[in-house]
Amino acid sequence: MKFSSRQAPPISLQLAPMIDILLLLLCFFITSWQYTKSETELNVAVPTAQEGAEPERSRGEIIINVLADGAIRVEGLSVDRQQLFDKLSAIAKQYKNQPVRIRGDGGVAYQRIVEIIDTCQGAGIWNISFATQRPEPKK
Repeated sequence: MKFSSRQAPPISLQLAPMIDILLLLLCFFITSWQYTKSETELNVAVPTAQEGAEPERSRGEIIINVLADGAIRVEGLSVDRQQLFDKLSAIAKQYKNQPVRIRGDGGVAYQRIVEIIDTCQGAGIWNISFATQRPEPKK
């Protein structure tokens, strides 16, 4: 009498699809890291504060750079207040608690920073933070 085996055949592990997925993930993270790094490499010397926090970004955070001459840069592009308002209004309609970080140069007039805050609030964005850095240790 012949009995048939009810065991399933052994499953083989396919390495090629797994390697493809890992390489795609690696490309994704390298690309996204480069974009986030470009936002903070502008020539903006943020003010120092003794209690300054480490630069920890929120997910989806928009960084508004205010250069020493008062120019506004968002996502690598120079914008004026109206363009900034339009951009932030469109984002605020989709995301209710959109975080925004203002990186103002230490030499920029305080009035310019207040104008940026006013533009953010007018667009419906209230989750605003400011970039600072810790002072250099004394030698």
